[in-house]
Amino acid sequence: MHKRSFLIKFCALGIGLAGALLANGAQAASAMKIGLTTWIGYSPFYVAEALDLYKKYGIKVTLQTFPDPAALPSALSGGAIDGALMTYDQVIGAAGQGQVFKVVLPVDYSNGGDAIVAAKALAKITDLKGKKVAYAPLSPSDFLISYALKSNGMSAKDISPVNMTPEAVPAAVISGAVPAGVTYEPNVSQILAAGAGQKFHVIYSSRNAPGLIADVLAFGDKKIAANGKEIAAITQVYVEAMKYMKDKPADAAKLIGKAIGVSPKEVGEQLAGVYNIPAAEMAKSYAKGKDTTSYYTSGAIINELLVKSGQIKKPVDIATTLDDRFVKVLAK
Repeated sequence: MHKRSFLIKFCALGIGLAGALLANGAQAASAMKIGLTTWIGYSPFYVAEALDLYKKYGIKVTLQTFPDPAALPSALSGGAIDGALMTYDQVIGAAGQGQVFKVVLPVDYSNGGDAIVAAKALAKITDLKGKKVAYAPLSPSDFLISYALKSNGMSAKDISPVNMTPEAVPAAVISGAVPAGVTYEPNVSQILAAGAGQKFHVIYSSRNAPGLIADVLAFGDKKIAANGKEIAAITQVYVEAMKYMKDKPADAAKLIGKAIGVSPKEVGEQLAGVYNIPAAEMAKSYAKGKDTTSYYTSGAIINELLVKSGQIKKPVDIATTLDDRFVKVLAK
């Protein structure tokens, strides 16, 4: 999208971008800090940071990595970060506990990148009955295991949950401390590669439930009101970074690999496990429909699981978690 067209469209929305968004070198750059966990689906943000694609818009965006995704909502509500890249189930879980954030950008949905990995002796979800399963509570891994168990007529009461951060799961599974664990890339690949690739396998993944584990960029209402122009720039840069990845995949893979600590080859393999949502498709995520890629559909399932597990007391109104003003402009 042409920069001038981009500015005019946002000014028409009353966000007040002109001049401030394309700040010149004499102006101090507005600083924004975005919290996230290490995840291949956030590749456009790694590329944007490495190339400093935000500079021409007069802003400085810093990515702050959290080892535990469960810490993101409290960090966002407490002001330690300005925005967060997190999964949509986390947005709903936080809203159910009084921390309301708005999804301003659909980023990706996991398509195999999140998985339940187990020793070869465990062939399916029902084999987990009575077994120790390591995963982080109140996290995407918690949601995935809950959904997998529910789909197989089970619940968390049928397994022995072991509280563990996603990054700690590989060592626990590989060492035999637990026979199964729930985590995401690049941790999944690390486990599968152990034992010459013969000891562990995936028994359930987000590919079994496309759209249910969706990553989003979220901000609080006050931050959106105060920093609309910066958020607008961040969403625009996301699209530009996606284009860079498409036009220069080899160069992008090097930048992404450096950010998440894997080789360019592994970047390509891991990207196959996620689907980064292009601007033309983003509106669908905000629309009501039967497809699980709609936040209303996946949100209903998330609400049900979170209420049943006692993580929230009542279903969250999905509409209160969504803000599509920025996406509407990107799609034009």
